[in-house]
Amino acid sequence: MKYVLITGGVVSGLGKGVTASSIGVGLQACGLRVTSIKIDPYLNTDAGTMSPFEHGEVFVLDDGGEVDLDLGNYERFLDVTLTKDNNVTTGKIYQSVLDKERKGDYLGKTVQVTFVITDHLSTFVCMKKVTNNNKFMSFSLLCGSQVVPHITDAIKDRIEAVALIPVDGKEGPADVCVIELGGTVGDIESMPFIEALRQLSFSVGKDNFCLIHVSLIPVLGVVGEQKTKPTQHSVRELRALGLTPHLLACRSAQPLLDNTKMKLSQFCHVEAANILNIHDVPNIWHIPLLLRNQNAHHSILKQLNLLSIATPPDLEAWSRRAETFDNLTDSVRIAMVGKYVGLTDSYLSVVKALLHACIACSLKPSIDWIAASDLEDDPAQSAPEAYAAAWKSLRNAECVLVPGGFGDRGVSGMVLAAKYARENNVPYLGICLGMQISVIEYARSGSRTHMGSTMRLGSRRTLFQTPDCVTSKLYCNPYYVDERHRHRYEVNPDVIGVLEEAGLKFVGKDETGKRMEVLELPSHPFYVGVQFHPEFKSRPGKPSALFLGLILAARGKLEAYLTRHQNGS
Repeated sequence: MKYVLITGGVVSGLGKGVTASSIGVGLQACGLRVTSIKIDPYLNTDAGTMSPFEHGEVFVLDDGGEVDLDLGNYERFLDVTLTKDNNVTTGKIYQSVLDKERKGDYLGKTVQVTFVITDHLSTFVCMKKVTNNNKFMSFSLLCGSQVVPHITDAIKDRIEAVALIPVDGKEGPADVCVIELGGTVGDIESMPFIEALRQLSFSVGKDNFCLIHVSLIPVLGVVGEQKTKPTQHSVRELRALGLTPHLLACRSAQPLLDNTKMKLSQFCHVEAANILNIHDVPNIWHIPLLLRNQNAHHSILKQLNLLSIATPPDLEAWSRRAETFDNLTDSVRIAMVGKYVGLTDSYLSVVKALLHACIACSLKPSIDWIAASDLEDDPAQSAPEAYAAAWKSLRNAECVLVPGGFGDRGVSGMVLAAKYARENNVPYLGICLGMQISVIEYARSGSRTHMGSTMRLGSRRTLFQTPDCVTSKLYCNPYYVDERHRHRYEVNPDVIGVLEEAGLKFVGKDETGKRMEVLELPSHPFYVGVQFHPEFKSRPGKPSALFLGLILAARGKLEAYLTRHQNGS
């Protein structure tokens, strides 16, 4: 197995996930099979309980894994199906080690974790020794005893095992595993992973390990000069921890100047040819092309001794996609009515699915973010400007989308948005909570849902009750569809008969026939609610069927599209 490790320095939020995904795309374009691992150094076992405001959306996998949003980037860019094991967290590692300790797998030995602490003068390898009195001992005090680094061994074992899991539908392991280490080099919570990766690089050999460090090249407004010192310090920190970057991926607003590259090469001990520049581009689909134009694939393949089996990169589809988006002029206005609109990453997959659908319709998405609570009656008195702006955006929209969420905050505003869309024949798509909102609004009697004891997660089959429904036609399958779920609330089956007599149709159910999965309003141009999350399986060039239907309906083209596809054209 060949490993490509992506680390980050200076500041967080540099786009390591997009960089890792783009590198994977470049290697795929050279004929190699690629898998991905995301390491998150937090103590949560997964992202399931994390606030969208703090960490962005929770991405859901086929196997029910609730993972970091970067795995969504990997799936979209690489068109693979990852597992929950592809997201490694500190919580998972510690939990596995403690479970083994409780079962006696360590035969009474002291369970330890090795990690590295640095300052400007020296590097110390230290241990946290778990004993009855929980004392911390330095390496100098333990040098006479045998060190058993259980945590770092567990990390290495987990990485090597996960790298072998096929994710592209083919048998056998991939050729290359791209690993993204979350956070920033120097964060104390990532130290065990840094040490484990240092050991891994040594054990697999230099021909099987390539380290790419993503860093920032800022420009001070007054001076106007590209500053390399932050990256120099970041690389020095990394080298002090025992890892030496083979390539630098430098983030900047404008292309790097030649003298900036030479300075980085001289003081970071990286060949000038291996200093990559990821400057700001019109859309992220340009990143794989940007890296290819700088021969990033050649440098990586050379480091991994893969030049003899790789082919020249074929990125024609990416080139067409990026150019198509750049040249679009017409846009469609979409009202996104949600709970977490203050952070767009909270709905990242929804935004990407809208983008994929709009590109397929030769349109640019113009999303109006509407806080659901701003549509309610209270803000009319307490915040009249926000209230007026929210309703103006809703009335100007060509379609309405209510995404998933938890809790009752903003529910009344979502109900008002669903009512407006229904009464004014505005195309509407409700996802998860958005479906339940449409049921509540249509029933006009509040929530008649019930809560299950556990979250329903992962890929589940939905059976269409009629082949003539809009949803089945969009999916081009009259029988069923497999989509990913993440919900507790469901529509009470006791009220289905009353709702259907009133005109609402539940055209999709689960395999038991008791859970309502898809609803439609036949008298409406496009009024669809789904219990599942179609955004999680949307891909560039292969948009989600329901998002495509929403955008087509917004432009009055849905009926013609369905007729065309029904006739096989």
